Amino acid sequence: MNGLASEIIRSKNKVINRQFVIIIILLIMLSITFGYLVYVLNDIGTVETTTQEVQQDNEGGYNNYIGNDGEINNG
Repeated sequence: MNGLASEIIRSKNKVINRQFVIIIILLIMLSITFGYLVYVLNDIGTVETTTQEVQQDNEGGYNNYIGNDGEINNG
């Protein structure tokens, strides 16, 4: 009877050790995922703006453009 109880305890310890290693691996993977998520979300906020100058010749017509305040100006 004593041998059976010892064998059960040893097998339970093996299972517990395996589960502990799996939990540690999962926690490491979760922290890597959170780190990548923070990196990606910080990158979303950066905006690159480009300006392009266009010259128009309307032969006496009007060139319309939108100013910084959003109003349309006739030039």
